Amino acid sequence: MSIEIENLSHTYGKGSTFEKKALDHVSLTIKKGEFVGLIGHTGSGKSTLIQHLNVLLRPETGSIIIDGEDIGADKGRLKAIRSKVGLVFQYPEHQLFEMTVFKDVAFGPANMGIGADETRRRVLDALEIVGIPPDLHEKSPFELSGGQKRRVAIAGVLAMRPEILVLDEPTAGLDPRGRDEILGRVKDMHEKLQLTVILVSHSMEDIARLVDRIVVINHGKIALQGAPAEIFAQIDALEAIGLASTQAAYVAKRLQDAGFALADGIYTPERAIKEILRLIC
Repeated sequence: MSIEIENLSHTYGKGSTFEKKALDHVSLTIKKGEFVGLIGHTGSGKSTLIQHLNVLLRPETGSIIIDGEDIGADKGRLKAIRSKVGLVFQYPEHQLFEMTVFKDVAFGPANMGIGADETRRRVLDALEIVGIPPDLHEKSPFELSGGQKRRVAIAGVLAMRPEILVLDEPTAGLDPRGRDEILGRVKDMHEKLQLTVILVSHSMEDIARLVDRIVVINHGKIALQGAPAEIFAQIDALEAIGLASTQAAYVAKRLQDAGFALADGIYTPERAIKEILRLIC
């Protein structure tokens, strides 16, 4: 499912002393099945942008077209639109509330009016996709580890069968193992379900190994966008807006500056190691 954002603007506290322009005529196209990384410093407008995608916020100006439909045109279509766009906020496990894992994941489909048999199928499918085994289905979600809770929360979104999955810092607060589990599942979901995925993250390393394209937001505007190799090569431009490139990109640049003939476009450890081995072997 494609997304077309045209001249989108949003201002908080308009007309008050606290007025802040969060988005300033943003235009962006995301193709069906694309995996996009959204990065920017705190307060750049990332969260404001993604909250427009399932109409939690309405545009001050501009429009958002999802699969050919202007999502702000008909208030009566909000429920249908929100079923297409699954939005996972930071710390989604804070929204867990049911007595069992199964019931928590089932809440969304049941609330949509889905029948009991279809809801059960969706719940079992979603829990399998995120890697929650059957022996945990009847446990309280509050007995699970942090990473497991996060996966249950994501399963609750998947059970509603969205065609677009938006993840706002899905690994915030997790230990390295929990982080790797979540991101591995996200990558699997993208590939197996052919979802359009938008990932908001402060981790350049995570963005580097997952996404097809990067969009950089700065002061409510799109500052840069392109393939990871293209974006992470622009170290000076990233630093000028308060961001950093990947560690591998910095190592590659220092080696190049020292006279080593490394290829351009290195931004992952795997590629850096391959290039270094090429030079010394």
